Amino acid sequence: MPKRPIRADDLLRIEFLGDPQIHPDGTKILYSKKQIIKNKMVGQLFTVDLEGRSQQWTHGTEGAGGGRWSPDGQFIAFISGREEKKAQIYLLPTAGGEARRLTDLPEGSLGSFKWSPDGRWIAATFRETAPEWTQAAAEERKKENASTPPRIHETAFYRLDGDGYFDQQRHQVYLINVASGETKVLYDQCPVGWYGFDWMPDSRELVIVHTMNQLPWAEAPNDQFVRVQIEDGQVWKLEGLGAGERAEPKVSPDGRWIAYLGVEGADDPFAVHNTRLYILPCEGGTPRCLSDQDDYCLAVMGLSDTKDAYGFAMLEWTPDSQGLYVSVGWHGETQLGFVQLDRARVEILTSGQHTITAGNLSRDGERLACLWGTATRLAEVGVLDIGTSGSQLEPRVLTRWNQAFHDEIILSEPEEFWVETPDGTSVHAWVMKPVGYLEPKRYPAVLEIHGGPHAAYGWNFFHEFQLLAAEGYAVVFSNPRGSKGYGEAFANAIRGAWGDRDWEDIQAVTRWMQHCPYIHPGQMGIMGGSYGGYMTNWAIGHCHDWKAAITDRCVSNVVSESGNSDFPWSPDAYWAGAGFGSWDRIEARWKSSPISTFDQVQTPLLIIHSDGDLRCNVEQAEQVFTALQVQGVESRFVRYPASTSHGMSRSGPPDLRLHRLGEIVAWWRKHLKGETR
Repeated sequence: MPKRPIRADDLLRIEFLGDPQIHPDGTKILYSKKQIIKNKMVGQLFTVDLEGRSQQWTHGTEGAGGGRWSPDGQFIAFISGREEKKAQIYLLPTAGGEARRLTDLPEGSLGSFKWSPDGRWIAATFRETAPEWTQAAAEERKKENASTPPRIHETAFYRLDGDGYFDQQRHQVYLINVASGETKVLYDQCPVGWYGFDWMPDSRELVIVHTMNQLPWAEAPNDQFVRVQIEDGQVWKLEGLGAGERAEPKVSPDGRWIAYLGVEGADDPFAVHNTRLYILPCEGGTPRCLSDQDDYCLAVMGLSDTKDAYGFAMLEWTPDSQGLYVSVGWHGETQLGFVQLDRARVEILTSGQHTITAGNLSRDGERLACLWGTATRLAEVGVLDIGTSGSQLEPRVLTRWNQAFHDEIILSEPEEFWVETPDGTSVHAWVMKPVGYLEPKRYPAVLEIHGGPHAAYGWNFFHEFQLLAAEGYAVVFSNPRGSKGYGEAFANAIRGAWGDRDWEDIQAVTRWMQHCPYIHPGQMGIMGGSYGGYMTNWAIGHCHDWKAAITDRCVSNVVSESGNSDFPWSPDAYWAGAGFGSWDRIEARWKSSPISTFDQVQTPLLIIHSDGDLRCNVEQAEQVFTALQVQGVESRFVRYPASTSHGMSRSGPPDLRLHRLGEIVAWWRKHLKGETR
């Protein structure tokens, strides 16, 4: 059967793999496989052995995720809402038998969990739903015809995009007895309820890191470590640490060191600095950076619409406590790195135009679970045979869940290139030729701009990009200044000054497109989401190079956005002026606000936004639509319901994701090809 171009509804066929976890003995890998069933993304747990044989472990319409092997490999703990639709931790015996529910938590949000080394305990984070917002309370109000109660907030942290409104409720660290299922709160001293934690090797204590700031966005980051005894709950704060961001704690197997990822002395929580690797004595003291001789950020997130947003930062100790494995994002690639304690340099162990998402190590340190994917291959589960850390490693791909898809679909292979700006900066970019490309024809083209802005495009499979290439467009995407994976100075170049050097870079890419022999310069469109929507707004207010544009979940007014996002700007940090509103020294933020130049816009604009977006409030899109409608500029406003969030294009309801893609395709057909709906 001949291959065909990809369609929007091929999204429904993709098998989304994630969270690879190798068995302690290294013989098999546990992973999550999600697929769309009846307009719902449902995940189940599978294992694959080293010969590529997969086995399904969980079933049911509510799905399962977060699977973790017990230290002896005899159980799989996982999270599911299979009973009463309340998320609970379940235990599944690997020798056979049914899963049993371990916890009996009330309605709420269950976060991450970790087994103790001796297998007797599980530590987890959980946030209970306030009584007035439970399902039972809602049903009672319905019976009584009572009104929905008001929400009352006492801190700026009362909501989170994708999580919703939780008011004063906070996650706490719970201790769970594996034998009895008994559950108790072990620690609850974080003002915002965000915890990183790991076990001490003797299973008697937890190491926990969290902010000590009562107003986290009004002060410089101040994450500190404590050790908590599980027997009596006694807390011991580790001394010697100043201000800074710290996360992902991992205690060395010999109990001497706490490794973590962070930024020592950080003055602002927004990601312009390189996230580096540190070790701290378990007794407290002065931390030591192990990656400051390299310009790598160890928390680069390569963007995609076909993978989970997790998995871009990892730490794994070697069994002898002499080194750590890390994830390294560099120039659009994601590789496995290794740091020896006595060398303090990041050694890159893999190579290639791919994304390797690392999982965990086997007990003997010989194998590491991973996902492997490229711009034209959906991610599959693999294993890295570590051997000696000095050799270049090649992942062995063990699953082929998406092989039938690849056998049927024609895909466009990205071609990378670099462009130079007037000030000599080199900007990394890619172009995907239209499917069926023929010389010497010129094609319409679309420039995609990523969000963040401190994120990056790279060698990841993008269904949306492939769809546009299949529709007959040249698709161009780039990593302008502000992007991660090109050094700290490159990311820091736009701090407090969006629309400056990043715009210079976008203009350089635009000039490349205008001179590309197979792109029609009069049939070019520009689009992007989040910060990409910001830059789309900025572009159409500063030039008329684009025949049409699409702005998705955008920022248009940095002044108003600073007070209505779930992440308020810190005062006099990233931006000059007060952070929680627009009352003080607004000049820098107004200068960087696209809406300030919307009197210059002539470009037809499709506006896409979600009413439930708590990151970039829908009022940002409303300002754009109003400004264009008042001026008579062609504009179309597609707003999705409050049940969707900022991440709708990646994790929203499948039917609405397809609707969004339909709007995009129709807009480009109309304006770049002259076709009617």
